Amino acid sequence: MAASYPKLKTLAAAVSLVTLSGMAAPTFADSHNSPEAKYQGAASAVSSEDTKDFLDEEGPKMTKEEYAFAKKTFFERCAGCHGVLRKGATGKPLTTDITRKRGTEYLKAFITYGSAAGMPNWGTSGVLSDKEIDIMARYLQHEPPQPPEWGMAEMKGTWKVTVPVEKRPKKKMNHYNLDNVFSVTLRDAGKIMLIDGDTKKPINTIKTGYAVHISRLSSSGRYLFVIGRDARVNLIDLWMKKPDTVAEIKIGMEARSVETSKYKGYEDKYAIAGAYWPPQYVIMDGNTLEPKKIVSTRGYTVDTQEYHPEPRVAAIVASHEHPEFIVNVKETGKVLLVNYADIENLTVTTIPAARYLHDGGWDRTHRYFLTAANKSNKIVVIDSKEQKNIAMIDVTKIPHPGRGANLNDPVYGPVWVTSALGNENVTVIGTDPVKHPKSAWKVVRVLKGQGGGSLFVKSHPKSKNLWVDTPLNPSAKISGSVAVFDVDHLDKGYKVLPIAKWADLGEGPKRVVQPEYNKAGDEVWFSVWNGKEQKSAIVIVDDKTRKLKKVIKDKRLITPTGKFNVYNTVHDIY
Repeated sequence: MAASYPKLKTLAAAVSLVTLSGMAAPTFADSHNSPEAKYQGAASAVSSEDTKDFLDEEGPKMTKEEYAFAKKTFFERCAGCHGVLRKGATGKPLTTDITRKRGTEYLKAFITYGSAAGMPNWGTSGVLSDKEIDIMARYLQHEPPQPPEWGMAEMKGTWKVTVPVEKRPKKKMNHYNLDNVFSVTLRDAGKIMLIDGDTKKPINTIKTGYAVHISRLSSSGRYLFVIGRDARVNLIDLWMKKPDTVAEIKIGMEARSVETSKYKGYEDKYAIAGAYWPPQYVIMDGNTLEPKKIVSTRGYTVDTQEYHPEPRVAAIVASHEHPEFIVNVKETGKVLLVNYADIENLTVTTIPAARYLHDGGWDRTHRYFLTAANKSNKIVVIDSKEQKNIAMIDVTKIPHPGRGANLNDPVYGPVWVTSALGNENVTVIGTDPVKHPKSAWKVVRVLKGQGGGSLFVKSHPKSKNLWVDTPLNPSAKISGSVAVFDVDHLDKGYKVLPIAKWADLGEGPKRVVQPEYNKAGDEVWFSVWNGKEQKSAIVIVDDKTRKLKKVIKDKRLITPTGKFNVYNTVHDIY
């Protein structure tokens, strides 16, 4: 950003300057409801109350009450994009060397009107009042509050083993077909629900961390690992008569990823969790969650070689080719191959990729890891056998694959699919360098889905369907339905299934999210994610006929989102 800007006396002058400066002009449309704003602007799990404050004399005058309000608002509405330390993530940096030069009126304009680049219009949308915007503009000119670090002492202070290993069952003590059990995230309840995929009945509802992000299974399928946005990890033993938590730990203040070791000879030995704050990952004992090794991810970005103090850990997957965890570091754009063969003398291979690495998944062979660098609009391909980056594929705005979907394309052979937050494109990438070398690591098709705001695509080796959700689309009709493509005729477009209508829940937004298959591959489960005080449901569709098969309703099904089938998660089937 330019170093010298005049002090501005009016909001209108600030708006004019924004346009003249060559930056994106503020938009007067309601950008607050855009799919990207909804997704990237999620509240931080870092508590503003735990921070060390820096209300200094160089910034504009503020009362303690104003500062407290602004700090809380920033963590709830802004930190997801701009970072806890305001150094910039998917949003621009907001450090004081920038904000003080811009001045209060300039900052008020941006907060009020937003920008075409994705900044929500907090003022014109009615979310913040003029007075509150003035407070936020002054707050941004003070040094950012510093959240506490979280080291071994803090981790061990939260570590609990409620059922020691020697007191756990020696064999499965229940009648459930564990391969077909689903772990369902109850996002706003801070719980998961285990559902029997055969009978469609709940097994247990288990208290976990805030806003559970994912569930992962141990290599044996016995242990379920659940991590919340508040960085709390639960270890759940599925062999118990009534499956429940046997150990837990808090590995930081905010997190989203957990995984277990899968390489032959190391099955179930280790678990790993990655944090947003502090920026680090921790290797734990796979049976107890005892923390063994903490590693910081702070470092330099792959493009500008600029130091970043807050590079968050996004996705983690377990390699099938080496005793390694593959760790995506978001802000620096690096993929880390963390070798756990000797954690006392830890070996880490750093692979340069692209900034803002997010989620990703395996191709069908489980050799190639395809991962989204979402704000760079790229898919990065990591060869886990050769331990190197072999491709950086340009795709359209903000790819969001989840773990993606693997198909057998009638023309291009094995392919991997991602949808997008920013537009209706569903991108198909060739993944077979042996039999289809001309199409390998290239975009071979771009399908048109219902619209932007997609989070997940899904298929199954036994299915002829590709399912694409759009839960963050501004249109209620689109967010409440799902598109399905015929894999053998991808060029013929999609059919729309009215999943939310089938759920028959009454009032509420009723967003349909995250298709997930059962073990047999003949059912697809969808979450109908409603408001916290409204009714939600799980809708099950017959994959072959695309007809409604079952609606699961339960008063405990509060804001269901992600669903993870035990067998498919253990074996990386998607």
